[in-house]
Amino acid sequence: MNHSFSILALGLALAAFAPKATAQSVSAYHQHDVECMGVELDGSQTVRATGIGRNKKDAVEQAKKNAVHAIIFAGVKQGMAGCNTRPLITEVNASEKYEEYFNLFFADGGEYKNYCSPVDEKRWSKQKFKSDTQVAYRITVRVLRPALRQRLKADNVISK
Repeated sequence: MNHSFSILALGLALAAFAPKATAQSVSAYHQHDVECMGVELDGSQTVRATGIGRNKKDAVEQAKKNAVHAIIFAGVKQGMAGCNTRPLITEVNASEKYEEYFNLFFADGGEYKNYCSPVDEKRWSKQKFKSDTQVAYRITVRVLRPALRQRLKADNVISK
């Protein structure tokens, strides 16, 4: 028996028993990317970010973590022109190199909270998406980019 055929047959058999995605899936209703809404005169960035959690509180906190994480590691590529698209850390594999530092930084109730603040608490500013087991919120948040850069410099994570 050909091994490539048996692997394909096994994959098809497993796919038959896998749960099917439903139209009510949380991820079907939103983008996972962080989108820049503007830059303030103090250098902070206003972004829209999505978070997924068990309830509203978890999802909103995850959205804040996602916003800060994007500013640090990925940069914000989508959104308005004129936004700072470069990440604060450009070093390759920095998340692995400083894993212990960032695990504490992004822990529940961690330091990341000091560098993001809600900017628009109007009722229409939050978008909610729901499935049977999860809820997702897309929120607008301001990330204090200059203060975050200073913190990373002080902690010797970046040298610029």
